[in-house]
Amino acid sequence: MASAMAMPREGHLEAVFHMFAYLKRKHNARLVFDPTYPTIDFDNFKDHDWTSMYGNVKEPEPLDAPKPRGKEVDTRLFVDADHAGDKRVRRSRTGLFIFLNSALVMWMSKKQATIETSVFGSEFVALKQGIEKIRGLRYKLRMMGVPLTGPTYVYGDNMSVIHNTQRPESTLKKKSNEICYHFSRESVAMGETLTGHIDTNENPADLATKVIYGGMKRDYLVSKVLYDIADGDEGDEPDGLEETHTAKKRRLQ
Repeated sequence: MASAMAMPREGHLEAVFHMFAYLKRKHNARLVFDPTYPTIDFDNFKDHDWTSMYGNVKEPEPLDAPKPRGKEVDTRLFVDADHAGDKRVRRSRTGLFIFLNSALVMWMSKKQATIETSVFGSEFVALKQGIEKIRGLRYKLRMMGVPLTGPTYVYGDNMSVIHNTQRPESTLKKKSNEICYHFSRESVAMGETLTGHIDTNENPADLATKVIYGGMKRDYLVSKVLYDIADGDEGDEPDGLEETHTAKKRRLQ
């Protein structure tokens, strides 16, 4: 709704009422800094030798970073794009969620700066924007002395984008998409990120790109980023945060 603040219309007000109705029903939902390590299927991420394509590229790291201390952290990026979702000018929307271990620390839902003519193009623009965010976050973590386990695991639901960022031999001749294409592939080549496919029904970034109507899919995706602290009936207050984790584990099991 931020894009309609200058000249709001009646339909925008109805959308605000809709959002407040959801917030009223989910008044017990909380963002929780969950330090537990996530379950990652490493077979979903393929690493190759990219030297012939991009040379011996290295991830940019701060030269004056302090010595890493403490436990290592996993970083994950979930990214998605809604192709031509804006019906007025047909711009696509980028949505992304970034997790440190199991804690959501960064998210974005924003219209893209260019009008993409294909789903492939809009998905690559979204991937590029997500990698830019994760690159800055990894740099900051190193400057704070936080050790990283390895590359950031990037999840996307577009098979064409995933295949093109997993295979060095793939080519692209469409100049309008080549910058995002090579930017993303070079990030994989330098070991900064690894890309893997995730089913669209499992991708929480869907929440940041399009309207998902009430039902099991929305409840499941929301449960991946928010904790509902109502352990019993709607509106019940728990005794403590430990019940939050217990309730979520029961639901996911």
